[in-house]
Amino acid sequence: MNATRALRGFTLIELMIVVAIVGLLAAIAYPSYQAQVLKSGRADAKVELNNIAQRMQRCFTSTSTYKPDEGVCAVVDALNAAGGILSKEGHYTLTISDHDATTYTLTATVVAGTRQANDISCERFTLNQAGQRLAFSASDADTTDDCW
Repeated sequence: MNATRALRGFTLIELMIVVAIVGLLAAIAYPSYQAQVLKSGRADAKVELNNIAQRMQRCFTSTSTYKPDEGVCAVVDALNAAGGILSKEGHYTLTISDHDATTYTLTATVVAGTRQANDISCERFTLNQAGQRLAFSASDADTTDDCW
């Protein structure tokens, strides 16, 4: 055997440096990833609010009121039921308020226990019959510009 032949491989220090770098990159990337997941979850509220607003408009077109008698418009009945309507992804509960013959306000509120419950900056979305969109944080601050 040749005694001058060098052994090749990684030292423990080199491996520890690589692990530290990977850990640092993960620590930086994970919060950004979480923020993107929450941001994408907001689409559940927005899509459902717009869908229900369209259904409300169809009811208004056929009955000339946003508040028809019970049994005439299924979406109004569902919104007035206890608990409102659960969004397709299950992250938001949709309810109606300020509801009369010519006005309404739809509200999407985050469901406790879902991943969106961590989105305290965009906890509640609203949409009214005039198309006005608002968003509110957990502390009721207006966060429309950041959330919509």
